[in-house]
Amino acid sequence: MTGCQAELWSDGADRAGDGEILAQRPLAPLAIRMRPRSLAEIVGQDRILGPGCLLPRLVRQNSFGNLLLFGPPGCGKTSLAEAIAAETSATFIRLNAVLSNVAELRSVLQSARRSATPPILFIDEIHRFNRAQQDSLLPDVERGTIRLIGATTHTPTVYIISPLLSRSHLFQLEPLSFEQVRRYLRMALEDKERGLGSSGCTLDGEVLDALAETCDGDLRRALNALETLVMGSPTGAHLTLADWEAFGKERHLRYDRDESEHHATISAYIKSMRGCDPDAALYWLAKMLEGGEDPRFIARRLVIFASEDVGLADPHALPIAAACYGACETVGMPECAINLAHGTVHMATAQKSNSAYAALGRAQEEIRTKAVQPVPEFLRNQPKSLARRLGTETYVYAHGHGENVTGQRYMLDPKQFYFPTTIGAEKAIAERMERIRALRRGMSDINPG
Repeated sequence: MTGCQAELWSDGADRAGDGEILAQRPLAPLAIRMRPRSLAEIVGQDRILGPGCLLPRLVRQNSFGNLLLFGPPGCGKTSLAEAIAAETSATFIRLNAVLSNVAELRSVLQSARRSATPPILFIDEIHRFNRAQQDSLLPDVERGTIRLIGATTHTPTVYIISPLLSRSHLFQLEPLSFEQVRRYLRMALEDKERGLGSSGCTLDGEVLDALAETCDGDLRRALNALETLVMGSPTGAHLTLADWEAFGKERHLRYDRDESEHHATISAYIKSMRGCDPDAALYWLAKMLEGGEDPRFIARRLVIFASEDVGLADPHALPIAAACYGACETVGMPECAINLAHGTVHMATAQKSNSAYAALGRAQEEIRTKAVQPVPEFLRNQPKSLARRLGTETYVYAHGHGENVTGQRYMLDPKQFYFPTTIGAEKAIAERMERIRALRRGMSDINPG
């Protein structure tokens, strides 16, 4: 029994060695049985585990503190935590934030305080802990009662409280490459001790390619698919691409409609349109639609984009975006996908100007940071007779003047917030503004004082 299995605990949390014990069970999933047993067996992640990297050095010296592992599903966060515990012979306590509550967390921390050496407390999906639960970790993290390893698929700076972030080393893991996944699948297929070698099944190279290609860098997902494919076939069978196609008719995208993949994909979609790449924008649009995204959410983003990024450079953008939203409301899927494609290509290929958006930001900053100007009396909604009686300036009706330009000021202390570009249709606006400024310069200031 290893050092990480040595201590028995009375509460219900999983302890170090549970992963190893599970891996030894014949019916344990392939992804569990094939988990790396040391840092050397971790696949990929050369950016944080390669030669000269900080993390392996800290583990070898057993001098690491609290760690936060951030990355997509199936990239090896749990495997890395277990490998660290095995290499340091540390007691390993495992909690899942989805299933755990405050009482269980408190029990684990109390047990950890009685331990001679600080155990590793691994919290999977730590972003699921609310602020109070994360706060409850701070005293023991601060005192070194535990060494925390938190795993999350969500952006830590958004979902993890700042005090916990400041007391932890943050390491980002990346999706595995096609070659890394394919190599590991081959190893799992041939491994007779932990893998599928005893099945006697063989696979065409194209099947391994398809498995590695469609798992989106998620090794656990690839191993699960391989196991299902092999275990559903006779012993010693040779599996071809036709077998894979029958198995893989329904491909399930890694897409969560209200969590990290949702936010990452809509961000990629918007930035692709902003960068004038209709092909990339259509790709991310297709991913969202295939993943079950609400088309009205996408259409709302198009409406925002039409003013924020296309703006006055293309006056057709906003009506088209609004029409896309209307189509999503009245037509619905799957047909409104065509309207979304129409809007997406228009936004991506349109001339861009954020001048109106930037102008609003300047005006808001002026309001927030400077004394607010009063509304001039002549702009207030008051009868002309009252203005004459008070001897104040009266409002000059712009339609009574050539080109609708008067010498009247509409702020007591005029400021310029809008700076038109010369891109697309906004070029005409820039020329119009120059003309207006010239007309005003040629007029006597009719404002008093």
